[in-house]
Amino acid sequence: MKILRPTGWVGLLTYCSAAVMVAGMLFVTAPAQAAFELPEGEERITHLPVVARAIPQKEEYELYDPKIGKNFDLNKFWIRADLRVRPIMRNNVCFGSAMAGVNAAGQANGACNGPNPGTTPNGTPGKQNDFYAQQLTRLGIGYDLSPDLNFYMELQDSRTWGGNGANGREGIQDDARNHNGCATAIGGGTTGGGNCGTLGVRAAYMLVRNFAGFQGLSVKAGRQYVVFGNQSLFGAFDWSNTGISHDGVMLQYSTKAWDTYAGWFRTSESDLGQAVPVGALGPNIGPSTLNNGNANQDSDVLIFYNQIKSVPGFIIEPYYFLYSNRYNSIDNRGLGLGTPRHSNQTRHNVGGRIEMRKGNFDAINETLYQFGQMGDAGGTNATQNGYGNSKNLHISAWATRNWIGYTHYESAWKPRLAFNFDYASGDGRANCTIGGNTDCKTANTFENLYPTNHMHMGYMDVQGWKNMMAFSVNFQFRPSKDDHIEVWATRLNLANTKDNWYRATQGVYVFSKTDNNKRHIGDEIDFAWTHLFMDGKLSFQAVYGHMFAGAYIAENLGTSVDQDWAYAQLWMNF
Repeated sequence: MKILRPTGWVGLLTYCSAAVMVAGMLFVTAPAQAAFELPEGEERITHLPVVARAIPQKEEYELYDPKIGKNFDLNKFWIRADLRVRPIMRNNVCFGSAMAGVNAAGQANGACNGPNPGTTPNGTPGKQNDFYAQQLTRLGIGYDLSPDLNFYMELQDSRTWGGNGANGREGIQDDARNHNGCATAIGGGTTGGGNCGTLGVRAAYMLVRNFAGFQGLSVKAGRQYVVFGNQSLFGAFDWSNTGISHDGVMLQYSTKAWDTYAGWFRTSESDLGQAVPVGALGPNIGPSTLNNGNANQDSDVLIFYNQIKSVPGFIIEPYYFLYSNRYNSIDNRGLGLGTPRHSNQTRHNVGGRIEMRKGNFDAINETLYQFGQMGDAGGTNATQNGYGNSKNLHISAWATRNWIGYTHYESAWKPRLAFNFDYASGDGRANCTIGGNTDCKTANTFENLYPTNHMHMGYMDVQGWKNMMAFSVNFQFRPSKDDHIEVWATRLNLANTKDNWYRATQGVYVFSKTDNNKRHIGDEIDFAWTHLFMDGKLSFQAVYGHMFAGAYIAENLGTSVDQDWAYAQLWMNF
């Protein structure tokens, strides 16, 4: 028995080793068809007993040395790139007050004051000036496998000069010498847990045209830009140093008369389960710290967008969007009911955009209505079940955007004069869950979704498309083929005086007093000059903006100093 036992184990190990070697040889050689004599007219056997990778297997795994695939054609490979350097200056960010806002959790939220349930201004006097320089680098890699099949990936690095170190202090792990890729001055490195990794993937998708043989039907799957109309609700937001992209699938069906888009995008994932990147049965990864057993705590956007092109001089775009956020109400609510993409809501968006261009005139109208339900963990009418997850608030919000312009194309300078009116609804109960003035019943502050606000309501980015009413006049001309000059004046007001003032990033800029009755925020004037070099591959832009503080600022902050803003930008792309 003593002799047989080790002999038995050796035999078993020998048998297992041989089996593994044979399986490995089959795994390596079978896909290459090297051991088979193929029938006449057959390029490969397509009915293998085992599909090792469960994908179209044009290339086998490398045993050691990676090789360029035999399907690769250098003529089908292309790249694109962007490099932007932009110093920015802003004085009196809070109009003579310090930036001192905190949310319900006691965290800074970028506002100039905190929630104000009282009847007196609560701004803290102080200087809030800033100057910094941003750099954006993008590298896009594309490959056209065929006219109907395209691969694209775009890498992006976003940084602020001197501000990406582990602690932001010269001489102690500053990024210029350590390159640790930490995005905030308090995170990463040896100082522990931060937002590290300035290098990311902005886009990575496959585009399949004429999908499954259907002419005009395309499928784009992966991380992608979602841009519609004038980017009022879905934009690339290229003004920011990161932009916006979405993970999901978009279908497009195109004809000469109309286009239709249908998409599903997962905007936040809280529960991974079997789909974790490195294996199975991983824990939840989302921001929710409560009720983690709920696998439905995710956020999605469903899109149905149409473009009618058959009416001469017009583009007509009816659409429907669904925003479904299934996180606990308490997870994202720190700015009240106007918190961007507030947790626990079902928001339907129905609307359309019409653009007209005839002769020297152009005009745009976009109007939409939002309805649905939302829940919140605070307020006297919230049903408290631990998370505030009952949808106790009714959504009824709307917005409209309107431009009309005239361009004198016959003139060498091509001057254009345009007038604008923008409106987006607010709600006097917006602060009811964080110490406001009335019972919580509605959530009628318009939700701006994922826009590029920088191009619509003044270049200073002090206003989002929510609880606002603005009038603009815009004049631009081209003194040469490479120069563009623009002057833009905007009068900014609140739509609802009891709701807050929301900046372009959609967060609260100033919390309104309970009894606020001032509507006029201020008046902004912008001057912009753009010069193109090298056939447009390089551009330089200089912009200055000044905002004259209105009665609303003095009433709610107690200070009223004008704000200045300027930047210079050098942008190369090819």
